[in-house]
Amino acid sequence: MSVLYLREICRKMRSIKQTELEPLVRRANQIITEVTQGGRKPCTDVIDVSLGDKHRGGVQPLTFVRQVLAACLYPQLIHSYKLPGDVRQRVQSLLGACDGGSVGSYTPTGGISYIQCSVSNFISRRDGGVPSSPENIFMTSGSQRSIMQVLKMLADFHNQASLPIGVLTAVPTYSSFKMMLQRLGAAVVPYYLDEEQCWAMEVEELRRALQASKGVCNTVALYVINPGNPTGHVQSRKCIEKVIRFAAEERLFLMADEVYQESVFGEGSEFVSYKKVLSELGPPLSHTVELASFHSASKGFMGECGLRGGYVELVNLDPAIMKYAYTLFSTDICAPVTGQLALELMANPPRPGDPSYPVYAQETQSIRAMLVHNMNWVPEFLNNIPGISCQPMMGGAFVFPRLYLPQAAIEKAKVVGMQPDLWYCKRLLEEAGVCVGPGCEYGQKEGTHHIRLCVMTPVETMEEVLKRLKNFHLHFVKEFS
Repeated sequence: MSVLYLREICRKMRSIKQTELEPLVRRANQIITEVTQGGRKPCTDVIDVSLGDKHRGGVQPLTFVRQVLAACLYPQLIHSYKLPGDVRQRVQSLLGACDGGSVGSYTPTGGISYIQCSVSNFISRRDGGVPSSPENIFMTSGSQRSIMQVLKMLADFHNQASLPIGVLTAVPTYSSFKMMLQRLGAAVVPYYLDEEQCWAMEVEELRRALQASKGVCNTVALYVINPGNPTGHVQSRKCIEKVIRFAAEERLFLMADEVYQESVFGEGSEFVSYKKVLSELGPPLSHTVELASFHSASKGFMGECGLRGGYVELVNLDPAIMKYAYTLFSTDICAPVTGQLALELMANPPRPGDPSYPVYAQETQSIRAMLVHNMNWVPEFLNNIPGISCQPMMGGAFVFPRLYLPQAAIEKAKVVGMQPDLWYCKRLLEEAGVCVGPGCEYGQKEGTHHIRLCVMTPVETMEEVLKRLKNFHLHFVKEFS
């Protein structure tokens, strides 16, 4: 007999629902296995553009990053003159910052001090000289772990309230954030992005959502993703100012997920951090609005998802709260050292004049060109398919086109017990060998249907994806018209 009984598992754990995407990804792997074993399928391979995993999508790792990591893991390589001089110097500096000169040692809770300083300097450079203190930076096993710890902190400080805590959360947003809230017994307080206005974030909608949460939960925080996932929108400085003022008025803790900050290429768009705007607003806001800013080595040019390196910078927290934060983060002992190394290399890449710079510049420029091409071309292509509309993509890794499905297809999906866009994605996978995310996974206005595609993939792969998608969609619509 099992030691665990479902009825005895914590109610919060039982509230976590399996994502709609997970069975699709599993099925995609099954199809690959079946094709490999000679099974007869409509497609001879599967292209998965459902996840924001750049290396899985076919983009090669950066040479400088992998050379430094390799020598940190196997220090004998330091003596190899096949490695550029700046790589060997960086390895010596990083290993010198590790206890025992080894990546196998524990590190302080916040991270290796040398790397905290590198990240702090990166933040200050990014924000035009706005001060950043290494003591306010905590490195974790990916940005989502940082987010979870901050949510725990908020839950702990409001656990005496009669109502559960609530967090204002964008619709659409990626599913794992909602799962984190479910795990803590917290409430999702949904605010809708305006699709017709390029997924704009409006303060009026925030006020509506906050008012609607009264009596249902104790809304204590506002979570924003900039650039957006899955929408690809980028907030303007003016929009960020309005959001900060709203948070100040309503005494909300601001959580700014900025992991796609390197991927902003839309015409007229630029990434401006919430911390920079907060600082420029001046007192009293710059000294009172509490902010957590998240970043990761998983996105941007590095795309090192598997190394699990992320950080959070905490701004304007009371010293007593910071002391508790240190205690809370110490429950993880420390972040993986390889992830911390990746963060240092992200924060402090080769500079002009360094031996590694020419190769680094060539590789990052190639990735940039690919992303710029895909960001511009993919929405344009999708908008030329009857029954699909796609807002312009300003940044991030995904597009979130809307599907206008025939009513007969919607009714058929109900018969088989699936959301219409999930059923659409399942058929797209089975019949065309393309795996994308269903809109119901991320949230959407009632009566609308979407899919999510990652554009962080080589141009030729993206071309094949869109060709298959177009052919499938036209046949699908014809079948149910």
